[in-house]
Amino acid sequence: MVTPSQAVVVVTGGASGIGRALAERAAVEGAKTVVVADRDGAGAARVAASLGSVGTHLALDVTDEAAVKRSIEEITATVGEIDIWCSNAGVPTGRGLGTDADWDAGFRVHVLAHVYVARHLLPRMAARGHGHLLITASAAGLLTEMDTAPYSVTKHGAVALAEWLAIEYGDRGVSVSCLCPQGVRTPMTADFDETSATLAAGALIEPSDVADAVMAAWREGRFLILPHAEVAEYERRRAADRDRWLAGMRRLRARLHRPDS
Repeated sequence: MVTPSQAVVVVTGGASGIGRALAERAAVEGAKTVVVADRDGAGAARVAASLGSVGTHLALDVTDEAAVKRSIEEITATVGEIDIWCSNAGVPTGRGLGTDADWDAGFRVHVLAHVYVARHLLPRMAARGHGHLLITASAAGLLTEMDTAPYSVTKHGAVALAEWLAIEYGDRGVSVSCLCPQGVRTPMTADFDETSATLAAGALIEPSDVADAVMAAWREGRFLILPHAEVAEYERRRAADRDRWLAGMRRLRARLHRPDS
């Protein structure tokens, strides 16, 4: 069972949204230290300060493998062995097929960032026989985000990587969980409009609701974390009859993009 109590917890993308909620919840749950990491160093510092004596921060670009490795080493040396790493950073990408820059950013943040932390942290955890990695993917990684191919495809990659890591490390004392929320009220969803497939799928939930779901799943030892319970049924329907599911998605897309009469 994973618990933040007396743990050294690192949260990337921790300056806002889901990351901030995870950092705040880890502090409430009794973490020894919560390291708020974000490319926005000033934002990370503000969140860390709000956590009181357990909060600390670092400016981190999760797509820089050398920086990730260095951060793991520095945290271990100054604070202690890392018990929980929430690999949570995410980026929005362009609509449709996007640009090469969208694909590059999505792959670096949604896939390679998780690879880097797994490469440099999980062997250390396995050597101790203890540790947990949370990968924040998305319901888009189980289903499909119709609005943006780069986001959907790279989030599918995040889910696949989390599954691979759970198989590779699950019998070595290292647990892995995969967080797949649908719509969450964060800066990333602030500009969504009436054509958004995410909004069409259901109401946005709060980041604190996601943190609640994460803690419940950790206590129960579940790999897949679904803050929106309906996503499990959507995934079941997709797997049961892919053609029917695709037809339904095309109908939804046509409805969202129907010209005003």
